[in-house]
Amino acid sequence: MNSLLLWITLSAISCTIGVQAQPNTQGFISIDCGISEGRSYDDEITEIPYICDTPFTDSGANYNISANYLSNSLPTQLSSLRSFPDGSRNCYTLRPVLKGLKYSIRAMFMYGNYDGLNKPIVFDLHLGVNLWKTINISDASRVYMAEVLTVAEAHFISVCLVGTNSGTPFISSLELRPLKMYMYPAVNATSSLVLFRRLNMGSATDQPLRYPEDPYDRLWEPYTYSPYWTSISTTFNVENPPKDVFEVPSSVLQTAVMPTNATSLKFYWDAIRERDGTFSQYHLFMHFAEIQSNASNRTSIFNVHLNGDLWDGPFAPNYLSSGHIYTTTPGSLYQYNISINQANTSVLPPILNAVEIYSLIKLKELATDFRDIVAIMAIKAHFQIKRNWMGDPCAPRNFVWEGLICSYSIYAPPRITTLNLSSSGLTGEIPATLANLSEIKYLDLSYNNLTGEIPDFLAKLTSLQLLILTGNQLNGSIPPALLGRSTDGPLILSIEDNSPPCDVENSCNNKKNIAPLREIFLATALLLSLLIVFYLLRMRKKEKELVSDTIVKLQKEGSQKAPIQSESRQFTYGELENITNNFELQIGKGGFGTVFHGYLDGGTQVAVKMRSQTSSQGSKEFMCEAQLLTRVHHRNLVPLIGYCNDDHYLALVYEYMSEGSLEDHMRGKTDSTRVIGWEERLRIAIEAAQGLEYLHKGCKPPVIHRDVKTSNILLSEKLEAKLADFGLSKSFHESLTHVSTAVVGTVGYLDPEYYSTFKLSEKSDVYSFGVVLLELITGQRAVLPRPEKCHISHWMRQRLANGNISDFVDTRMQEVYDVNSIWKVADLAMKCTAATSSRRPNMAYVVARLKEALAMEASSQDRSYEMSVQASESSESETSDVARGGRINRVGGPAGR
Repeated sequence: MNSLLLWITLSAISCTIGVQAQPNTQGFISIDCGISEGRSYDDEITEIPYICDTPFTDSGANYNISANYLSNSLPTQLSSLRSFPDGSRNCYTLRPVLKGLKYSIRAMFMYGNYDGLNKPIVFDLHLGVNLWKTINISDASRVYMAEVLTVAEAHFISVCLVGTNSGTPFISSLELRPLKMYMYPAVNATSSLVLFRRLNMGSATDQPLRYPEDPYDRLWEPYTYSPYWTSISTTFNVENPPKDVFEVPSSVLQTAVMPTNATSLKFYWDAIRERDGTFSQYHLFMHFAEIQSNASNRTSIFNVHLNGDLWDGPFAPNYLSSGHIYTTTPGSLYQYNISINQANTSVLPPILNAVEIYSLIKLKELATDFRDIVAIMAIKAHFQIKRNWMGDPCAPRNFVWEGLICSYSIYAPPRITTLNLSSSGLTGEIPATLANLSEIKYLDLSYNNLTGEIPDFLAKLTSLQLLILTGNQLNGSIPPALLGRSTDGPLILSIEDNSPPCDVENSCNNKKNIAPLREIFLATALLLSLLIVFYLLRMRKKEKELVSDTIVKLQKEGSQKAPIQSESRQFTYGELENITNNFELQIGKGGFGTVFHGYLDGGTQVAVKMRSQTSSQGSKEFMCEAQLLTRVHHRNLVPLIGYCNDDHYLALVYEYMSEGSLEDHMRGKTDSTRVIGWEERLRIAIEAAQGLEYLHKGCKPPVIHRDVKTSNILLSEKLEAKLADFGLSKSFHESLTHVSTAVVGTVGYLDPEYYSTFKLSEKSDVYSFGVVLLELITGQRAVLPRPEKCHISHWMRQRLANGNISDFVDTRMQEVYDVNSIWKVADLAMKCTAATSSRRPNMAYVVARLKEALAMEASSQDRSYEMSVQASESSESETSDVARGGRINRVGGPAGR
């Protein structure tokens, strides 16, 4: 039996087609990205009206493609583009749309070497808060396309371009088309479909069929595979039954293919692997209509096989009426072999009129609560805020809008809890739309040029705990309800440095009232400040008492010779003298005391940490460390072998880390002249991060290290990394205030937020670890001494802006590294060292990203397959797998009709 394999590979899409009627484009949004502001035109071929993208995005710059890439066949929309060199995420907001309605959205990309660099570009395309597709531009002369079918979650749809540090994202055109609600039933509120292929089988033209033949402006690629297939066609109209779920145009169904000298039609495609290693899930929609003039009394009957197994059949398409065989749940295979085989009872061979293949997007990320989105967008419009406020305000977490802090839940949409618009140049009155931020706790509008009265609605924000209106030009009286909440309730109100609010009974023009009112408000502000100071001091005192009680308890237990840890060995002071040969070799020293090298009886090397007799902090640090080490056990934490509590001598005995500290290696203080390579640095970072993640999540209660730095990351003989020195560590009880008794840590690694607020959290360790990552990337110290003292994060930020990796990577690695891996870790380090803790990731996220970077580095010498998949015409980003055939459905005549 003859067989034929149809390779499903994406081809360049041309937008030139013939049009025979004036189109009705109601509900269409057609954007030519990159044309000048205010310009619009009707496409010469389709007569679809296109407009500029200025109303839809706030950022980016317009460019034209290079002249040598222009041609008469290139659609006007692809001759210009908008490029986004600034910001990690830039978005288009498509409106108006109807919430709950289905839409198709199509984006086109024509590079045309507009920037003169002629380099490959890779960036992500997001649909709202979820990844839509990765756009991999490898050919400057080719047109790339992404199309998705989705349900509008709100009265707008966001399409965002997200940089991957692999060139500047850009877009040529963006089109939105409404669909009917009963169409494409696989599309719903939790699932969208990304187009993989849409084929018009047997078409006599080499141009795609689109609007007006297809009222939804779907692009149907012509496909004919001769000489093995025969193309057939009809001039008769092919009808769609009522509420046809696909409404394939008659022009598409009027052509088909059938096997030339065989009884089977065969085609296949390979699933594409996703970033997480799984395969994409696919939906397959096959469209049939009997169009042979001699078939009215002779029927084509066939069975459909998937990978050799019967999938559906026998099936008989109706004469001049559309029918379909399609999946209702996606499949999960790594390869799809479709065979349409003539049934034994059939007189005619099988036919195929059209095929659609889509990969599935599960919309896992929750968008911000719709009420908050409407409110914050209204605030943005009211104040004409020019920040990079685009896309969803809270999701994904990596792209939270500047000035916002959001709360997150697995089961509920994110909510905005903090809005900081201090010193943002705001003018006008405080807008009433702020009242819709019902979950807001902290609102800072200070040091702007706000005018008018303080509105009553602010008192109705029941979650509001802090309201700062300092440094504006507000007037009028403070609303009694707001003043009452400030006086009697939980609200802290700051309004100093405004025009004095008026007394209710007197005019603001009565200047003799100004001085008394100013004194009243200054006194109120002073009293408020005193209350805050008193509160902080009280919290510190409570924490200090708690720590003191713990130390006293441990010291009492120690005086009774209670074992610290059942697995730990207890040493006498005399035994420590023998172990260390009378403390002969000193290997470290700090505020806690001195560390000596030693050997146990079996030859095991150890490090003996002796508490200093003169150190004022030695006892406290020793007891804190002893307490922690009784309950922390992890392969990436330096293990405790034993302890000594012998009269006045306190000591801890650790496993000896023969290769010293990471700092020693970074600073060249070791005997070895070998430079640690990038892959080794990544492994060290992962192991240290795992130790820190264990402290934060594996300990109950969690533990904050408080002194993460390169000198506290110790290395074994095999360069295995383990965190050390828990002398400053602190148990973190969620019920406590997070307010520290004193700022402790090492300069350069200290969390600036902790330093300024005394509020300690796990994110303080994340900041310190981010500094460690920057040291691993650059080889620089945490604080650069020359030309003037500068923190490594500021130094790095300046160089990242230039986009040149050689400006900051440690030259000692001699460019032996994967560039994408470096960029990924650099981006992660900058997230970790964000000024505000809310913008930093947790350690679980850090570990996951570092492992991804290591995988990039480890496979950098064997990327040919991966790159060919990414650059192949059949993907740009998708890859997948399909549940053994999946469920199917059919619309068409029963066999034998």
